Amino acid sequence: MDERFAELKRLYRRLREMGGPELADRLRQQANARLDSLRYKIGIGFEPHALRDLSPPSQPNFFFSPTDVPHLCSRLRERFPTETDEIVHRAERICQGRFDLLGYRNLDFGQEIDWHFDPVHGKRISRKPFFQIPYLDFDEVGDSKIIWELNRHQHFVMLAKAYRITGDDKFVNELRHQWIRWHEENPYPIGINWASSLEVAFRSLSWLWMYFLIADSAAEPARFRQDLWSKLAVSARHIERYLSTYFSPNTHLVGEGTALFFIGTLCPELRRAERWQRRGWEILQQESDRQVRSDGFHFEQSTYYHVYAVDFFLHAAVLAAQNGIAIPLKFDRTLQRMLESLSILGRRGPVPNLGDDDGGRLFDPQRNRSVDLLDPLSAGAVLFSRGDFKSAAGGLREETLWLLGDAGVTEFDQLPTNPPEHNSAAFQASGLYVMTDEVSQLVIDAGPQGADTAGHGHADALSIVANRSGGPLLIDPGTFEYVGTAGDRNRFRGTGFHNTLVVDGCDQAEPNKAFSWTALPKVSAEGWITGENFDLFVGSHDGYTRLPDPVVHRRFVFSRKSRFWLVRDLALGRRQHRLELSWHISPGLSPVDGKNAMFSGEGRALSVLTPENHGWSQDISSEDWSPAYRQKEKCWVLRFSTEAKLPVEFVTLLLPEAKIDSGEQTFVRVESPAGDKSTCGYCFKTAGEEHSFVFGQGKPWMLRKWKSDAEFLYCASGQDKGHRILACCNVSHVEAGGRTILSSKRPVLRCEIVSIGGTVRVVSSDPDVVVDKEAFRGIAVGEDAKPVDYSPQSR
Repeated sequence: MDERFAELKRLYRRLREMGGPELADRLRQQANARLDSLRYKIGIGFEPHALRDLSPPSQPNFFFSPTDVPHLCSRLRERFPTETDEIVHRAERICQGRFDLLGYRNLDFGQEIDWHFDPVHGKRISRKPFFQIPYLDFDEVGDSKIIWELNRHQHFVMLAKAYRITGDDKFVNELRHQWIRWHEENPYPIGINWASSLEVAFRSLSWLWMYFLIADSAAEPARFRQDLWSKLAVSARHIERYLSTYFSPNTHLVGEGTALFFIGTLCPELRRAERWQRRGWEILQQESDRQVRSDGFHFEQSTYYHVYAVDFFLHAAVLAAQNGIAIPLKFDRTLQRMLESLSILGRRGPVPNLGDDDGGRLFDPQRNRSVDLLDPLSAGAVLFSRGDFKSAAGGLREETLWLLGDAGVTEFDQLPTNPPEHNSAAFQASGLYVMTDEVSQLVIDAGPQGADTAGHGHADALSIVANRSGGPLLIDPGTFEYVGTAGDRNRFRGTGFHNTLVVDGCDQAEPNKAFSWTALPKVSAEGWITGENFDLFVGSHDGYTRLPDPVVHRRFVFSRKSRFWLVRDLALGRRQHRLELSWHISPGLSPVDGKNAMFSGEGRALSVLTPENHGWSQDISSEDWSPAYRQKEKCWVLRFSTEAKLPVEFVTLLLPEAKIDSGEQTFVRVESPAGDKSTCGYCFKTAGEEHSFVFGQGKPWMLRKWKSDAEFLYCASGQDKGHRILACCNVSHVEAGGRTILSSKRPVLRCEIVSIGGTVRVVSSDPDVVVDKEAFRGIAVGEDAKPVDYSPQSR
């Protein structure tokens, strides 16, 4: 009784939240669904009785014409021999009822496919009107994504391609058999395969690809076009009536708009074609403006969903161009910005797996790993004549051949390759900060958790991922699942599965349903400074201020370009709390030395160094990560933890490619002799080098030989005593050993002083800053720094 009352209260609150248009749309959809069910029961069909007779000039263009297919297949084998063999191999297994879906390999559906069955969890779905099926109820349905992935019919495209590559009739015979059986077992509007308009959209797009691959060949059955067009009419009608305008106004709506546009453009014989084309094109324009932030990143805060949206917009733009449909300049620019952001995120290795990983793709569902997310850049390079996109893509993709034809491949080959830039980048609207140098890249997530209730976002505020030399060092462990009973959905999207700080074992937000959160944190990027030799990020979030004793997590990330990253975490509060900091190591790396936390493998290495006497416990364990939806593997996780009275700070030095030798390297905390708790410093020494870091708070401080008001100061000297760097931020004066090195009448955001071979160079954000180069040359080096015990027990 209490549960029933609570559910009624939730329903009442939800109804109050709805505006008039949303309530009207939902009521209309519910009424239409019941009318469609009644229409089915009394035997009134949904397919049009006849198609319009149009003259040849009105016939539209797909990405390729049927007459192009033999040549494209020849080019496919020439340019992609391995992929061509894989297409045929996969088609062979499809004929045996075996499928690769999401993260699963070789799922056995048998010779007669049950289109309503989840073979992984042994769940068979009852065949009732689609609106009566609770497809997110795992106990009743299992994982609906597994069922839907098969029913997207993207394997129909694989069978059609295998037929055109080999000429073997068995592939097209299997295609015909499955086509007939599916329609016999999925009459509209019965069954789970009509429950999601996005899934209907995916299936419709697969049918169109299938048709244009086999059209005008000996494999095309008599009157197949009319049969297919009639069934596409039913699908388009369903999509239009049940658009995800309020249910999932994200990539669901974009995919549905894409399908309406394709059906309306390619099937002019259908009576509502012009309306569907116009409505689909309007949705794509509206949603590209609404869902894509000003910096070019998708508002779901998920790299996977970003690429999903790019794929939809890209395919629609190419089809529009093929049919002489004007592409608005704003849409064109949005698409290019989305490709630019993707290319930046993938400059030094796989695109980081931020947010949810859906597991599907528009062109080839098997290209669903993070290393495949750069695929759209291949076609984007041709469309926008961007050599940097070509470089980031790493090579031509099969998708480009089918979308842009032989001419597109030739243009890709002739396009000059522009190496990726080394400059760091900030996606301020999305809160992604990218520290880049010649070989490495680190990404900080300091943006909103996601759109609305952050349905596809993770509780990963201030989390970090990093690549070097084309491969990952620190990873985001992925998503694994959307529904289940073991709690993996919340584990994988929770804070503990990300490279950030956990307080009292809580997530930064409160997980609600499978696709929503409550108590979303406010994440602030407080500072972003990028220079020639360094980058500095400062940010915080208030996700833990909901605790009885509010806690704010503040994180500093300093990049000494091409050398290392230093991460300083502050937990600001007043009482005792349990703190836990995790670093999820790339699965390609294995521990070399547990004490010094060194990891290596696949030609890369990462050492994690912490100051002496820090007092936190340290643990290395093998834990879960997910390279693709429903696939679970193991990676190493390095974790530091403590229970202490706040405020507390912890500093981590991340050294890519470096091996730690405890006999030659030291990393210590340096305290202010005046007992100034607002200022702290760290000193890292190795093989004749010394690196000093000082964190102030915008007021005068003294530490070791330094006297300044800099909010951050870094100084490094190399084996050659004449080679040193001083970098400082938000500073008006710096002294060393009693000599003034830098002075300014007003605070300077950034100043770098570099001495090489006795030549001193100054790079500053303020040209009026005064630097005494002789004083800088004369800085004493090699000052000893003794370890400080700053464990919680010592304070």
